[in-house]
Amino acid sequence: MLYLRSYFLINNRILIYSFIDFSQLKNFMTMKFFLAVLITIFFTKLTFAQDFGGPKKGSAIGFSGNLIDFSASIPKVGKVEPGFSLMYWHGLSKHIDYSIRYNGLFTDYSKNVNIQNKYTNEFEGSLHARLLENNHLFNPFATAGIGVGSYGKGVWAPYVPLGVGLQVNLNNEGYLFLQGNYRATLASLKLDNNAFYALGFTQSIRSTEAFVPAPLPVVPIVPVVVDRDNDGVPDSLDACPDVAGLAAFKGCPDTDGDGIADTDDKCPTIKGLAKYNGCPIPDTDGDGINDEEDKCPTVAGVARYQGCPVPDTDGDGVNDEEDKCPTEKGTAENHGCPVLADYAFNADNVQFISGSANLTAKARTELGKAVAILKEHAGLNVKINGYTDNIGKPATNLVLSQKRANLVKAYLVKKGISTDRLTATGFGIENPVTDNKTAAGRTKNRRVEFVGNN
Repeated sequence: MLYLRSYFLINNRILIYSFIDFSQLKNFMTMKFFLAVLITIFFTKLTFAQDFGGPKKGSAIGFSGNLIDFSASIPKVGKVEPGFSLMYWHGLSKHIDYSIRYNGLFTDYSKNVNIQNKYTNEFEGSLHARLLENNHLFNPFATAGIGVGSYGKGVWAPYVPLGVGLQVNLNNEGYLFLQGNYRATLASLKLDNNAFYALGFTQSIRSTEAFVPAPLPVVPIVPVVVDRDNDGVPDSLDACPDVAGLAAFKGCPDTDGDGIADTDDKCPTIKGLAKYNGCPIPDTDGDGINDEEDKCPTVAGVARYQGCPVPDTDGDGVNDEEDKCPTEKGTAENHGCPVLADYAFNADNVQFISGSANLTAKARTELGKAVAILKEHAGLNVKINGYTDNIGKPATNLVLSQKRANLVKAYLVKKGISTDRLTATGFGIENPVTDNKTAAGRTKNRRVEFVGNN
């Protein structure tokens, strides 16, 4: 047997005690009798009501008596079967509540005729939108939710309860609820659409206080403040009363926004630092690198050398970035590298016997000096240019000058100089260094020039 006992406490007195044997409800309780019991609860509770609490519901627990019609014959009432609910309600806002309820139904309903059912369990969660705030005696509401129930052994089906109801506020200590829901099945093979009716009561376990309007604020009397420049700093405290400024600077402006008031800023329109009286860090040499970061603040330089000029290690006037021989002095024409003429070598002594590619003895001696110099200075490369006098045909002299240049190159290679460092080119009678009319002049024109080739 299933019994439901209920107690109602109002002002520390027990008002109603009800004892219902639900196993017999289906046989001896009519709908009129069922409603009469709950209406008695309502009027008894209302007798002690004084106010209706705050605009938002607190927490409440309770029960209801239910009737369910699985024939879904709205608006006609079909076969109605009894049940009960255990409920928890809580207010989310002034107009929205949510509830969780357990429904126990005394029914043999099962959509499948092959499955027996004697008692149905249901679980529901719903939202309720009230027309009025909670602190009203009568309050209509709409309901929508989701539920699931067992309708025979192993048969569970979900449904959606949709409906309307009426809440009666009993002094904010409890509530009467009258509900009617149409419950749409989500599993038509297991459950029919059905109608659900309930009349119940909930007891507040945590209620909201009645709304108390906040006292009106006291408006203070504000004295008149004179502020000619309208910068928010009264003239009595403003060091610059006729120019809008900032409170941090006693009402004076900071035009460049560097944190130094214009009255103390020697560069008021350019951001600067306090240690330079509001001016930027100086750049004495004007190279774009301020003196605090410039290692050569009085000599213009470049950023990659921290404000110093590009270095010239060998001091030949060609900076190291362009100097192919940065540790040996040279000429700009030879990319900073030296030439044979910079050492104890005289190219004028490299002469040939007239009309031939044979070196003179003096030339061999001088080339010996070139070999020593080239071995000592491994980074020195040489272009060997051969020339002739004007005796003979130009074409013949061109071939002869090439032979002479090749002969000198071969001589140097034979003495251990790498061929990669030497280039030989003949120019014939071109570029004479003196007049060919005399024997002495022709001797000087039969020459080999040694040009840097770095």
